[in-house]
Amino acid sequence: MLVDTDVLIWNLRGNERAALWLDQNPGFYLSAVTWMELNQGVKDSGELRALRRALHFWEADIIHIDAAISARACYLVEEYALSHSLLMADALIAATALETGLVLMSANDRHYRFIKDLEIKVFRP
Repeated sequence: MLVDTDVLIWNLRGNERAALWLDQNPGFYLSAVTWMELNQGVKDSGELRALRRALHFWEADIIHIDAAISARACYLVEEYALSHSLLMADALIAATALETGLVLMSANDRHYRFIKDLEIKVFRP
């Protein structure tokens, strides 16, 4: 399972459903984009350490952007930016799921539901 940034943010905001799901499903993946978005949101080095500890506890692995993910994201932006306002970060996250064959868990399913062949598990906080 590839976990979208929003699910992790719900957890950081104290959402019990997000915390329960993450605790019960160790070994999930996140895109390097998600990792960067989370890093941009921390307020200080203490929060960054807490984030790193949480990801270690959940046995979460970061999937880095490679040539295949980049190429797929370029295609997605070309295909959906005008028609559905697909943003670069969402294209990279979707491309990561598509290239790895992982299901994407997101509460922001409206950002992705128009993408052909992308399997989405909707999270509702």
